[in-house]
Amino acid sequence: MPIYIAIGYGDRAGYDRTPEHIRQAAHDHDAWLKQRGVTMGIAGTPVQVRNPNGGGVQTEPGPYLSAGLPIAGFSIIKANDMDEAVALAAKSPCAVAHDVVEIWPLNEG
Repeated sequence: MPIYIAIGYGDRAGYDRTPEHIRQAAHDHDAWLKQRGVTMGIAGTPVQVRNPNGGGVQTEPGPYLSAGLPIAGFSIIKANDMDEAVALAAKSPCAVAHDVVEIWPLNEG
């Protein structure tokens, strides 16, 4: 079954302006996704890792990616196709709270 990476972007302002019953339904949906086997979590503080020409590891705290909203969390979803992955992510807190979820197919290399 194909695997998809879902990246949720959101901030407190979008979450807070979403009605409580919609937020709760989204959290209930996330709980259902976890029961279904989806791996998900809230994003912590990232570290950038570089190793130019294999000559030495360099790290720098903070995100490399710059976006209009901070990354709020990640999910690893098994779904039959992109349409199913989108349907599963569409009820998540970031999707319903005036924010956004990106779905990336994980292609085996």
